[in-house]
Amino acid sequence: MRILVYGAGPLGSLLAARLHQGGQEVTLIARGQRLLDLKQHGICLKSWTTQDEETVSVRLIENLDPDDCYDLILVVMRKNSAIKILPILKENSSGQIAFLMNNAAGSKKLIDALGKERVLIGFAGAAGFHDEHKIVHLNGEPDRPMVIYLGEPEGGVSTRVNQIAGEIRKGKFIQVSIEPNMEAWSKYHVALLFPSLAPAFYLCNHDRLRVAGTRDAVVLAYRAMKEGFSVLKKLGYPVTPKSLNRFLWLPEPVVITLLQRLLRNPRMEIAMERHGKASQDEIAHLIDEFMILVDQSGLFTPNIQFLVSQFQSKAPPLPEGSRSIRLHWEGVILPILLLVLLILILVLIF
Repeated sequence: MRILVYGAGPLGSLLAARLHQGGQEVTLIARGQRLLDLKQHGICLKSWTTQDEETVSVRLIENLDPDDCYDLILVVMRKNSAIKILPILKENSSGQIAFLMNNAAGSKKLIDALGKERVLIGFAGAAGFHDEHKIVHLNGEPDRPMVIYLGEPEGGVSTRVNQIAGEIRKGKFIQVSIEPNMEAWSKYHVALLFPSLAPAFYLCNHDRLRVAGTRDAVVLAYRAMKEGFSVLKKLGYPVTPKSLNRFLWLPEPVVITLLQRLLRNPRMEIAMERHGKASQDEIAHLIDEFMILVDQSGLFTPNIQFLVSQFQSKAPPLPEGSRSIRLHWEGVILPILLLVLLILILVLIF
């Protein structure tokens, strides 16, 4: 299959390399200094886990002309950048176009520009960063494959999404998860990160360890996540994936402890800290998209409103280590009381 990867950042470069290694005919579009680096060095990959390095050479182009024809175009870039290339994609004669990106606004703008018969949506489940001309990556390895989430913009599982998933799976160290409700998946993924954790990181100078040690930041982020989920449920989007339901029933103190432990994981430096520092424009764009959903829901979202206002107004950081916000212990106290009551009943009976 002739595949064009549109976007030569860390994830686009990694995806292009792995597809090429799997036998696909891959072209990567790049510009400026990134194009010069790729021409000189190829795609240089460095594993964050093992420090192993490898170089992969793929065909490079600088522009997509109207008569360039590919079987599949994979757009791997920030949402605010992706919408700017819609006129270029509209004029091009290629077939299927899969947008692998964060997206809270849905697919209407993509479909209006390109037609629903050409558009697929998804997300590239990997993380990495530039180290000069090298790409340091977390996923796309034997033990940690790169997971591509893929689905139809209007839901369901079609023949074409199965066919395209099969072609992408040929890539080295790549898995594909077909999502029957990819639009809901995308919206919940945004709710999990952008009107919640991203502003909390901003309020802690984009330092994951400072976030983990500042309980108030974690509490605000978690409560904003729950508000975001409530917004989406009110608008009719089912919790996707279903594993996110744990945020709704686990006691708050337990979730806060788990989040703090997760943020202290060294892998979060790449997955969240470095990405957040480098993508402030995308964060602002996605926050704006999600706030439209908040307005549509009519729900009261004080934690989202606070965090977003702090981010947008470039407020000073929270005091490091602050823990003035009281935790909600209701989810812990009630089960304990019920357990004590059950024990007393058993003692009286026996």
